[in-house]
Amino acid sequence: MADRKAISIPEKKNEKIREIFLNAALATCEYYIKYTSLDGIPLWDTGAPLLYKLSDYQSSLSNPFNEFEPVDSSAAAIGAQGLLRLGQFLKQTDPENSKKYIQAGLTIAETLLNEPYLSSDKSHQGILLHTIYHRPNKWDHIKIGSKIPFGESGMWGDYHMVELMYYLWKLLKENEFYCFYKNII
Repeated sequence: MADRKAISIPEKKNEKIREIFLNAALATCEYYIKYTSLDGIPLWDTGAPLLYKLSDYQSSLSNPFNEFEPVDSSAAAIGAQGLLRLGQFLKQTDPENSKKYIQAGLTIAETLLNEPYLSSDKSHQGILLHTIYHRPNKWDHIKIGSKIPFGESGMWGDYHMVELMYYLWKLLKENEFYCFYKNII
């Protein structure tokens, strides 16, 4: 792979770019927190057609075995990483929101590291249960007697779960802010 060179951006323009991206990250994380369950596990779509049957799902813990709409644990693993990264980024400039986002990310991680999200069945070939592949195209396996898909793993969910665990390990054990793109900008 060719060596990457740092991109030189004038400081004033760099500040504007950072502001735009920070505002986007804040809006995204606030939306995520608002439209997920108390443990941070989202449903497969915030506009899912039978969502109204789950009434106030944001005020309770997630339920991958409900009868109406599936949860998406792979999205939760991705969301946890985003919340943790934003929380770390804000530590010096916005300690209150920093704590909020870090706590939200840790809550999701704790949920995913326990049943019913972490597979404990030695015959199951995945790590993270209750991932969704493509609900609109009906590509998710629905078990006999169920109305929604649940209990399956996907390679993207397993990847993001491992990525989340590696991020937490680097952060907690080595106090290092892990990212794959170090020193490009």
